[in-house]
Amino acid sequence: MRRVTAGELLAELATVWAGTSPLEAVAAVLGLAYLVLVILQQRVGWLAALGSTALYLVVFWRARLYMQAALQVYYLAMALYGWHAWRRRADGGELPVSRASLRVQAAGLAAILVASAASAAWLARETGSSAPFLDSLTTWASVFTTWLVARKKIDNWAWWLVVDVLIVVLCWRGRLYPSMILYLLYLGLVLLGWRSWYLDMRRQTPALEAAT
Repeated sequence: MRRVTAGELLAELATVWAGTSPLEAVAAVLGLAYLVLVILQQRVGWLAALGSTALYLVVFWRARLYMQAALQVYYLAMALYGWHAWRRRADGGELPVSRASLRVQAAGLAAILVASAASAAWLARETGSSAPFLDSLTTWASVFTTWLVARKKIDNWAWWLVVDVLIVVLCWRGRLYPSMILYLLYLGLVLLGWRSWYLDMRRQTPALEAAT
């Protein structure tokens, strides 16, 4: 593979940025806002997610990326679910940060691998995708990990770390450098989110023990 120079990378970034539609730019900003607000465990983050995914649904549909558009429909549903799940309870409390059981995560991994194998075979046969399995794996893993976020499972950050690294590789192989840089930024935010939720979970534990 030919080595890409810094000048070529910057030139491609400038070209892509100039061609970015206002709709896509707003969707990206709302997506970043969602991640930051989720790190802070702010329920309003799900409204940012709702706006971002609604806009991306239009963007991907116009681009005839129908599978990605379909994924946005799932994200819309999860944004509504997250908004409901993170509501303040009748006793004034909120959904606490907790861990997902190994059984749940093992079942999630098994489902991801089965779904990825099936969709990768379809992509390779029908679309000539350049990376059918990696594309499928990151998509289905994102579906499961988003559910972990909505349930405030701290394990979601470990899952996102792996998923985002794989997407960075996918973007690099596809020469999608702006998206690659965005996901590198996500990696930093994932580490911040993991630490923030971990500290909050430690603070919650003594309070929960005192209440029992």
